[in-house]
Amino acid sequence: MSMLSDILRSLLYLVAPPRCPICGGAISNENVGVCTTCELTAPLTNTWQQRENAMMERFWGLIPVEHASAFLWYIEGSAWREAIHRFKYKGAWHSAYNLGRWYGSYLKESGHYDDIDLVVPVPLHWLRRVGRGYNQSEYLADGIAERLGAKVDRHSLYRRRYNLSQTSRTRSERWKNVEGVFAVRNVEQLRGRHILLVDDVFTTGATIMSLAETILHAAPDARLSVATLAATPHSLNRKE
Repeated sequence: MSMLSDILRSLLYLVAPPRCPICGGAISNENVGVCTTCELTAPLTNTWQQRENAMMERFWGLIPVEHASAFLWYIEGSAWREAIHRFKYKGAWHSAYNLGRWYGSYLKESGHYDDIDLVVPVPLHWLRRVGRGYNQSEYLADGIAERLGAKVDRHSLYRRRYNLSQTSRTRSERWKNVEGVFAVRNVEQLRGRHILLVDDVFTTGATIMSLAETILHAAPDARLSVATLAATPHSLNRKE
């Protein structure tokens, strides 16, 4: 079956070769999902290389997190920011999966994420999921989990109410907007596990921290780590 899949994939590549989601050029490395130029010039944060980093500092004194990192800088006006916007809102889910695999390779290489048991994407409310057609964080989680050899859990947590988008909200409004928004459906799946929480963009951290609080309230013996595809420079106190 895998041989047939490889043949079909090769035929599809000849008929409609994939294009780089960042610049539109030819993709030479399917494991990365972007062209060579964009791979070499990607605005990587490198936060996964050290246990203590700018991302980890955002959780100190708030949530007990073992590891935290972001893959890319989310910079206003950049082609990478536009690509993330497309897979988040315009159906380019395959880009999220490919970027997740690329990010997962670095997480694996770092050695800090070797004992992850479950990868949990931030849940969408079912109404938003129906409107969008998918949850982009699930595709990121799938790609990351593939590289880490971990299981993706899409069902143990859910969003209990339809809250408004975090976009364009102030810091205090973002925290209030996600307060108590998540709930646990299957606590037994979470107990005693090392859980990697996955989201697309880290700004104030309100969403990911609300999800973490929900898990720890239901399963205090769970261990948490965080991986987001991107982070704004401001959120990690870095100048653009």
